[in-house]
Amino acid sequence: MVEPGALLDVLLAAGARSDRMTHVRHLPARTGTQADWPAWADPDLVQGYRALGVDRPWLHQVEAADAAWSGRHTVLATSTGSGKSLAFWLPALSTARAASAESLLDPGRIESVARRATTLYLCPTKALAADQLAALDRLLVAGRTRDVRLSTCDGDTSLDERRWVQEHADVVLTNPDFLHFALLPQHRRWARLLGSLRYVVVDECHAFRGVFGAHVGLVLRRLRRLAASYGATPTFLLASATTSDPAASAARLIGVDPSEVTAVTTDASPAGRKTFVLWQPPELPGSDAPWSALLPADDPWATPLALPRHVTRSADDLSPPGPDDVWATGADVTPPPPAFPGAEDPVVLSEALAAVLPGLGDVPGPGAGRFGGSDGSGDARPGHLGTGEGSGPLGTGERVVAEPSDRPRRTATAEIADLLADLTAAGARSLAFTRSRRGAESVAATTRAHLLEIDPTFATSVQAYRGGYLPEERRALEAAIRSGALRALATTNALELGVDISGLDAVLIAGWPGTRVSLWQQAGRAGRAGTDGLVVLVAREDPLDTFLVHHAEAIFDTPVEATVFDTTNPYVLAPHLCAAAAEQPLRSEELDLFGPRTADLLAELVERGTLRRRPSGWYWTHNEQASRLTDLRGSGGDPVRVVESVTGRLLGTVDAASADSTVHDGAVYVHQGASFVVDELRLEDGIALVTRRDVDYGTWARWVTTTEIQSVDAEVPWGPITWGFGSVDVTTQVLGYQRKRIPDLQVLGTEELDLPARTLRTTAVWWTAPAEVLLAAGVTVEATPGALHAAEHASIGLLPLLATCDRWDLGGLSTALHVDTEQATVFVHDAYPGGAGFAERGFTLGATWLRATRDAIAACRCFAGCPACVQSPKCGNANNPLDKAAAIRLLTAVLTHAPTAS
Repeated sequence: MVEPGALLDVLLAAGARSDRMTHVRHLPARTGTQADWPAWADPDLVQGYRALGVDRPWLHQVEAADAAWSGRHTVLATSTGSGKSLAFWLPALSTARAASAESLLDPGRIESVARRATTLYLCPTKALAADQLAALDRLLVAGRTRDVRLSTCDGDTSLDERRWVQEHADVVLTNPDFLHFALLPQHRRWARLLGSLRYVVVDECHAFRGVFGAHVGLVLRRLRRLAASYGATPTFLLASATTSDPAASAARLIGVDPSEVTAVTTDASPAGRKTFVLWQPPELPGSDAPWSALLPADDPWATPLALPRHVTRSADDLSPPGPDDVWATGADVTPPPPAFPGAEDPVVLSEALAAVLPGLGDVPGPGAGRFGGSDGSGDARPGHLGTGEGSGPLGTGERVVAEPSDRPRRTATAEIADLLADLTAAGARSLAFTRSRRGAESVAATTRAHLLEIDPTFATSVQAYRGGYLPEERRALEAAIRSGALRALATTNALELGVDISGLDAVLIAGWPGTRVSLWQQAGRAGRAGTDGLVVLVAREDPLDTFLVHHAEAIFDTPVEATVFDTTNPYVLAPHLCAAAAEQPLRSEELDLFGPRTADLLAELVERGTLRRRPSGWYWTHNEQASRLTDLRGSGGDPVRVVESVTGRLLGTVDAASADSTVHDGAVYVHQGASFVVDELRLEDGIALVTRRDVDYGTWARWVTTTEIQSVDAEVPWGPITWGFGSVDVTTQVLGYQRKRIPDLQVLGTEELDLPARTLRTTAVWWTAPAEVLLAAGVTVEATPGALHAAEHASIGLLPLLATCDRWDLGGLSTALHVDTEQATVFVHDAYPGGAGFAERGFTLGATWLRATRDAIAACRCFAGCPACVQSPKCGNANNPLDKAAAIRLLTAVLTHAPTAS
């Protein structure tokens, strides 16, 4: 291990990069508290753990294992690397071994075979299941026992292997997708497993949030229902990162009352000292190129962070926020509480924003917090706090200190590649987390190029890791980083979850990962097993990242989020009711399991002819497989396979929803540093044929989106302005793509494409701007599209301030004349079928949300608009047109009609 202090010196490059470090926080080490092995624990398993170096367990492991052994649903919410797996495998394997021994008492009777207890292990990714299987194999070998039969079973498992699992396995490791598509619809083949089901382990359960979490919650209800029909009532064991109110979240996930769940939240494992650095890339030299041409498509806006509520902590308490640092929400955390006190009140919110956000009103722009206080003391330099005066965008009425010109900063991915190369050359073992697959490939390739200039032998020690790789490739990369054969991986969040990769010196994070839960999960990869580690959060150019790297309290002194999802969402619930009826007719006494809306929704499904009602229950009578009605992860269908045309070699897969924009004809597809060009995308076959070719450019798709209102569920007038909420159809079509030279991203050409349109039925919030409001704002006909477009981008970026979601959970559209409203209109919609409650939250807090949007745009130091305020790298119109000044005037005019309270 390399000392974090020495690695920090490497990053600072002998002071040459010191100005990029905006904050450093040293998180103190923590000592561990051990406990005795439980008396009920299987002696051979205990011997196995001791042989692997676990002489005595940590206290939290014993508390969780004891609760599970006693038959109580249990959730263990502690930090990364705290040994959560021992807590659920000790009771599960001890039960399996006891049942195995019992069956040997009379091996001639078939009833004995049925008594072998089984365990079902569920996790979000195949990689994590494979990692757990390898760990279990090591444990059983160390304990010199092989009478527990283990196996993974997922979409990659052959039919022969699947039959063996159905007939013999005691512990089955899989994921919710396999449960939904294969195991539950074919439950009669799994009767042995379901009838003997003693434990269901749900690992990394904090990952099941939002719409995905609602789907998984309903899959688990279907599992409980079928297990009960075979005579089993399994105990659920859940492992989670540190989250707000884990007992309530776990109970909502499995469909029980929170009083039935035991939560263990005090982490008794040791932790090494962490050095946590906040980092902002430098400004680039002046350029006449537009902002949109300087930013890659893989560098999207981050999620605006709920601002910190005042939490009482001692001045010397520098530990990461724990599970007790939460809002006083009680057991029910849906919907989420306001981001901070007063968020429901627009006046209080505006004052709160002015106190913590840089640049609101007369307060200067981002970066001021580092040099001086709110009284104007400190470094009086352009763009920072000081006595000098400045002026905002023309026509805004703002008096803010502004830079003399728009100066873009270096991208986070480019900065991360430099830092990763320096760390690798210094001998460190590192992970670099990026926000996209393209980002992971880009960081790995750029890092290798840097290392080639230092020592060619270093270049082979850095690789990319992402979803879409073949299973054998992922396993090989995981083994290589564990063994030290690889020194660094540039990865997506695929390695955020519990794959056991210990002994890492440093973790680099390219941009805010979306939630504080994810941030601490990724940071926990550095210095695991009680060793010291270095963590660096590198800001991308967006509002949240800029805010965070200059306001460390929003990271270190703010509670983690709750896991929020809604299993009663009718668009989510309806297909699961169909799937449940197909598995086994639904009975009246079972409806409470699925929530209070179930009876009404079933009546609607019967009226539509989807289900049939009989005196004995509700039946699925169609030939199609009901489980195919829904996709748990919202990927839009089966993945598209990327196949090399010449050899027929399968390179990887791409989500169906992103295939049009990433593997269209002519697209450049990068795989482990090698570039391929797509010859043909066959959507009907789910195949993209590619040819290996070295090119000096990348491809970026361009698309168009339309929004059509299907129903108005709620409407509120603000004088001449109308706020609406309801169901909409969002239709997206990829029209073409640009080829941009790498690395300067100069546009080399534009090509047209002929691809089908895709329609999403979801929920949206919208507001109108009639002609008199535009006139009062001084927004001309020519300026209207740019003003609306800028307001749309900024409002999408600010909604996560008030709703627990990621920017990628949202979409939007603005138009100077919408066919349904017959006025200028701005839409913001949920990016999930049926909606997820985020747009509804925006509708409820309309004035609060819009005022925060207006203030954030006005706060930015740029003149004409930039990625930190109104530009969006995911814009399908290449950020054109945008008019920052007109957007501020328009929002100001709209807010004059807002009610006095939200």
